[in-house]
Amino acid sequence: MNYILFDSVARTNLLPLTFTRPVADIRFGILTIREKWEKHLNEVTSSLTEPYLSLKFPMVKAKENVLINGSICPTPSLVKQIKALKSGQTLAKGDTIVAMCLDAESLASLDEIDSSDNIMTEEEFLKIENTWDIFHLNGQAIQQDYVLLTKGRKSAKLSDTNRVIGSEHVFLEEGAQVEFAIINATKGPVYIGKDAEVMEGVKIRGPFALCEHATLKMDAKIYGPTTIGPWSKIGGEVNQSVIFGYTNKAHDGFLGHSVLGEWCNLGADTNTSNLKNNYEIVKLWSYTDDSFVQTGLQFCGTIMGDHSKCGINTMFNTGTVVGVNANIFGAGFQRNFVPSFSWGGTQGFVDFDLKKAFAIAKVVYERRGKVFDKIEQDILTEIYNQTHKNRRA
Repeated sequence: MNYILFDSVARTNLLPLTFTRPVADIRFGILTIREKWEKHLNEVTSSLTEPYLSLKFPMVKAKENVLINGSICPTPSLVKQIKALKSGQTLAKGDTIVAMCLDAESLASLDEIDSSDNIMTEEEFLKIENTWDIFHLNGQAIQQDYVLLTKGRKSAKLSDTNRVIGSEHVFLEEGAQVEFAIINATKGPVYIGKDAEVMEGVKIRGPFALCEHATLKMDAKIYGPTTIGPWSKIGGEVNQSVIFGYTNKAHDGFLGHSVLGEWCNLGADTNTSNLKNNYEIVKLWSYTDDSFVQTGLQFCGTIMGDHSKCGINTMFNTGTVVGVNANIFGAGFQRNFVPSFSWGGTQGFVDFDLKKAFAIAKVVYERRGKVFDKIEQDILTEIYNQTHKNRRA
């Protein structure tokens, strides 16, 4: 069967993170949602996403196709129900479409699909509907992924230089280096990915995931549930946050209840506020509503899109959204909403010149052995054009 992960109505609620990726490519837990489905299905998936993303994330069509909601995380029971779908059938829970089995002709005319042959499921599953769900529900996602990745496997040996509580819930992949660290896995599992490094003096409280080739720098303090994506370098204090990958917060400073996309960089002593002085529920910018909305959470820090960066000593207010490819610097608390391709800070912003943005991205990609090609340029150009209205608001 051919499996396709579709974006669903959740996409706009998950901006700015989904400006540069399908919903299924959000890292949530240890793995991305796509990686979870591919492991459960034992199949490669493709994407039904925005047209401007389709060259990088193309959809593969076949005679028979199963479309799966990319904001939903799989469970063994859910996978079984999806595999049992016959052509024309839809699996749903309440008003949420979980999956659809379609032939090639029906796939070409999605707007005309008859929903009368719905099968309702009672299965409980994790689903991300808003940006803050990513850090708020991350502990459950780490636990599920930890079981999936470690079942029937033996951890690499943890060095005797470390102090560990709950060592039975610590798993190291091949090539992981951990020396002179303090690890507490009694509150949740700790997963150290392939060729990742935990330097001396680091303190970790699970649930926690350090993905492949990522680095925790000396004396970092990590409170779970936290995920640090591949090839990221992280120092200072981090609490209940998710970092997608290829992102650096290499120095001291606090990051709490936040989500950072890929290719971001936080300057030394950057701090995020995650709790208001009056302890009120935090509001966050919504691209869907074009205004600030209630998160229902007392703790909420910063949501930052791909390629954004900030200078040393940057201060982010409680509940801040930073778009794609913003460059922020200057003293004082920054605005609670920084549009994509903004250059500046508390003294005001100008448009981030696209050629300069491309030149920086090219250098950053080369540092990780990747190529910033025309497809990447075209994606950023489209985002620049789409977000013009936000910069003029």
